[in-house]
Amino acid sequence: MRFGINTLDDFDVKDKTVLCRIDINQPVNRVTGTLKDTTRIEACIPTLKELSEKGAKLVLLAHQGSDIEYKNFYTTEPHAKVLSKFLGKEVKFIDDVCGPAAREAIKALNAGEILLLDNVRFVSEEQTLFETKLLLSHEEQAKTLLVRKLAPLGDLYVCDAFAAAHRDQPSLCGFEELLPSAMGRLFEEEFCVISGLMEKPKRPSVFVLGGAKINDAFLMMSAVLGGGAADKVLTGGLVGEVILWADGKDIGEPARAFIKKEGYDNLVDTAKELLAKYRNKIVTPSDFAAVKDGKRVEYELGKIPAGVLILDIGEATAKKYQEAIREAKTVFVNGPMGVFEETATELGTRLVWDALGDTPAYTVIGGGDSITATKKYGKTGDIDYICTGGGALIRFLTGEELPVVKALRHGSKLKEKVK
Repeated sequence: MRFGINTLDDFDVKDKTVLCRIDINQPVNRVTGTLKDTTRIEACIPTLKELSEKGAKLVLLAHQGSDIEYKNFYTTEPHAKVLSKFLGKEVKFIDDVCGPAAREAIKALNAGEILLLDNVRFVSEEQTLFETKLLLSHEEQAKTLLVRKLAPLGDLYVCDAFAAAHRDQPSLCGFEELLPSAMGRLFEEEFCVISGLMEKPKRPSVFVLGGAKINDAFLMMSAVLGGGAADKVLTGGLVGEVILWADGKDIGEPARAFIKKEGYDNLVDTAKELLAKYRNKIVTPSDFAAVKDGKRVEYELGKIPAGVLILDIGEATAKKYQEAIREAKTVFVNGPMGVFEETATELGTRLVWDALGDTPAYTVIGGGDSITATKKYGKTGDIDYICTGGGALIRFLTGEELPVVKALRHGSKLKEKVK
């Protein structure tokens, strides 16, 4: 047991039916029906391999696709093929989640066999609207269809989905009310690494925050600055633009309009409060880049022409950030510095990642875009720890107890299945 949560070391799983929630949500090529990336699948292989080799009858629950728009959902059938490849053994698939076909397939499993159920978000209670509107307690989640149908078939629940640990959904938080529970090896590793990053970071500790999804970034900034985990925060992407706006700097009307369109203008007041308390620890861009006639053009802050939309930090800012990263002892990164997918606007992100690759600091990155940038610039082998979680990682760094962590602690107290 670690942090009040059982690990795989606490159970003999031979001939036991183990319900294992994993996060293998990956970009899908819908034309070919294949996965564009396998990072998260590879990350959970040690847990699945260990459980299978120890003789568990292993049932995998996972989601695929955004749960904001139904059109983004997709079957998990391609994932079974990729899992089979990495495990070196067949992972069976059934196009059912908790219906009669799925339940019969689970009952038919032999020791060591693995079955992947279809996308759990095909069940309405796993969707965001269900989660955010009904606000079910974990006890109430244990009474939902998914848990009621599958829990009686299981002997143990294992969660290896740290990337989804900020979600409060039945497949993540309901089973722990009824089944003895444990965290998988990936969950255990990520939880322990990030806990250490927060509790005793080597100094100086630098946080690099960027990207376009920034609500949680501001929550995290308050926590790591207020709690002393961060000695310096380097900002890029919309994070830096919002802070500059809050500080009365002119980032251009197109940038302000975009921030409003995304609904982030409400963060300007938050940014003002952060500046009032931690101005000397928050570093903002001094120049930016835009695209004109297909080519990169850079402008100093305050000299951005009317009508120009900034898409990246400038080279001078990126080099300043490089220096801070190379002088640090701990560096945490979440989010790129700009639109790194395009050649004309990737320089800021590329230079920051170059510094991540050669700094002597202990480096941690989190979030899908950060992982994509790491692969794009060939830095995967140079980063000390790559966390599969984005939203979960940020929420954890705010000091908030994640719903899945709370549920696992409860499930870790159960000695046997609740009848």
